[in-house]
Amino acid sequence: MARQGTPFTPFLSKVVLGQALSAEEAEAAFTLIMGEHVSEIELSAFLTALYMRGETSAELSGAVRAVRRAMQALKDVPDDTVDVCGTGGDGLGTLNVSTATAFVLAGLGVPVAKHGGRALSSRAGATDVLEALGIPAEASHVVQETRLREDGLAFLAAPYHHPAMRIATPVRKGLGFRTLFNLLGPLCNPARVRRQLVGVFDETWCQPVAQVLGELGGTSIWVVHGHTDEGGIDELTLAGPTHNEVWEAGQIFSFDITPEMAGLPCYEIAALKGGDAQANAQAMKRLFAGEKGCYRDTVLLNAAIGLHVAGRGNLLENGALSVPALRRNIAQAAHSLDEGDAQEALIRAQRGVRAQS
Repeated sequence: MARQGTPFTPFLSKVVLGQALSAEEAEAAFTLIMGEHVSEIELSAFLTALYMRGETSAELSGAVRAVRRAMQALKDVPDDTVDVCGTGGDGLGTLNVSTATAFVLAGLGVPVAKHGGRALSSRAGATDVLEALGIPAEASHVVQETRLREDGLAFLAAPYHHPAMRIATPVRKGLGFRTLFNLLGPLCNPARVRRQLVGVFDETWCQPVAQVLGELGGTSIWVVHGHTDEGGIDELTLAGPTHNEVWEAGQIFSFDITPEMAGLPCYEIAALKGGDAQANAQAMKRLFAGEKGCYRDTVLLNAAIGLHVAGRGNLLENGALSVPALRRNIAQAAHSLDEGDAQEALIRAQRGVRAQS
């Protein structure tokens, strides 16, 4: 007697055969996953088959719609709030650039809703480093909204907004390679931000991610992938050129940024290598205390792009990057570090935790 399938079986069978799902099929499949109607074995096979064949932009779009519908979102968020995050999965084990960038931007008055989680393939994710800095993950959405409104900075730990994703956590850890879920996190910010700087683990995803975020209502979307002497990285880098795909006013603009264009030194990626959460937290404290070098300069470059995304320093002229404007934004970001504004943003975040305890 033939074994009876589940509602998920048609989608699993299709991807196992190497066939692509339509956006509607992907949305239906991920709706089942978010509803916890899929076993870990089914999910493992599904993610592996997608990875082996290569996920499509239509599958990403459908998955994002399903995950956004299931997430527990914030309600009271300023319209100009930004997010700066990476997909992870690049395997380089670098210091936490996007988290440091969030403090630099907050120090300049940019409201930041930083979405992140714990490390899966690296040694220290955003949540791990923040805990080491004395900023544990906050479960209350009301408190997160208060922190964003009063401090201009909130850290949104994924488990408190995407509880349905808990089925995926052991599967992702067990598989050990990057999956479609690496892309879903940055595309499903619980603050529903429309301004984002996103780093991706593979350049081929820059354009699709920009397109999906733009079509879902993005105002200013900047997606990057850096090239280094040890492979790709999900940040703007000073170890080589960074490819950029930018969504503005319904159009996508493409170009590369080099260290020379930024007026910053070129480094080997080894200069940005990190450690565990405690080591990375100490490196961030030294950065905010004035330490110079690769970490500082890399954060400055990422913050310069973040300022454009926030609407605080336009970098585009007829769809092309303005090098003088880029250098002005870098100088503005340096002011946040040199004048102690980024460090003050860290202190405010730590103080906010103590006030709630």
